Amino acid sequence: MDVILVINSGSSSIKFHGFSVSGGTLDPIAGGKLEELYTKPRFQAKRQSGEVIEDRGWPEGESLGHDNAIAFLLDWLRAHAGDATLLAVGHRVVHGGNRYSVPVRIDAKVMDELEALVPLAPLHQPHNLAAIRSIEARNPDVPQIACFDTAFHHTQPAVATRYALPPDITSQGVRRYGFHGLSYEFIASALPQYGERAARGKTVVLHLGNGASMTALDGGKSIASTMGFTAVEGLVMGTRSGTLDPGVVLWMMQQAHMDAHSIETLLYKRSGLLGVSGISSDMRALLASDEPAAAEAVELFCYRISRELGSLAAALGGLDAVVFTAGIGEYAAPVRERVCRAAAWLGVSLDAAANAKHGPLISDAASAVEVWVIPTNEELMIARHTLDRLEA
Repeated sequence: MDVILVINSGSSSIKFHGFSVSGGTLDPIAGGKLEELYTKPRFQAKRQSGEVIEDRGWPEGESLGHDNAIAFLLDWLRAHAGDATLLAVGHRVVHGGNRYSVPVRIDAKVMDELEALVPLAPLHQPHNLAAIRSIEARNPDVPQIACFDTAFHHTQPAVATRYALPPDITSQGVRRYGFHGLSYEFIASALPQYGERAARGKTVVLHLGNGASMTALDGGKSIASTMGFTAVEGLVMGTRSGTLDPGVVLWMMQQAHMDAHSIETLLYKRSGLLGVSGISSDMRALLASDEPAAAEAVELFCYRISRELGSLAAALGGLDAVVFTAGIGEYAAPVRERVCRAAAWLGVSLDAAANAKHGPLISDAASAVEVWVIPTNEELMIARHTLDRLEA
């Protein structure tokens, strides 16, 4: 059996998924994750059926780090591989910059170029690249494919990607890129199975998770997104601030005497739902809480989504469909209800019973706009790209 391994390496976790390859067809086999790599590591692997293959932890305070975590994962996979042959490894890489609009087979030159993009995605890119290096060191003959979160947004018109800054700045790559592209690309590929109007028309997709963004699709192509130069712009997120007046950053530097590292930590790790609530970055915990600060965080989260929905509808010049996806989008019915209620002016009308059941179609018969709940699958999208690059 030939297998493609998909790796999504985050700041403190590594998610993986294995797909069998037969006659150009991909079938998911098993997947799992290594979490809390630097504090209290935990490993879990499950078959596609949901059956737990292994669930183990390490003592609190025992740090694995990314390199040791990858080594553990590769050893574990070898021990459970049977007669499987590893064809290739596909990686989610957050930033591809101006150059990479399609997935690419990784070599030394590609790695150098991706390393140069670390300042544009400091929270994600270093860990994406660390996983690639670890696998290269242990399996140098196995092809590795980089699949970029920015690539899907290369179809946006130039006016949607520009900042009003002089050329000596913008010529150095300072522009709007957009992220979560692998998720949006999967949704675009899946839309025809749900509704032809959503697939061919003007659709706004809401990827709402710990990281959150929205993208306007016209005929399945990205034309505008809430995220820009970095993955901190746009919506309120789990621990990220979302859009912020640059003057606030100048105030932090000049009046609060904060350095770049402190500001980066604040904007990426201490803000968002966690910063506003002081309770949690997890929407489930906030919706279950009776604390006023939790309600305030949820209200701000939904308010910013509602404003951006209007903005993206304007960029599209109309609206045929709205799609909710990712953890919050797929499972937080109260969030969807608030967003749809605020979008009544756009012709959105919600079916409360369908929303409570998480869809897939949650708009009612009177709605001028279709509203869908569609699970995303970034891992399958990466596996498809990896197989395509091998066959190219």
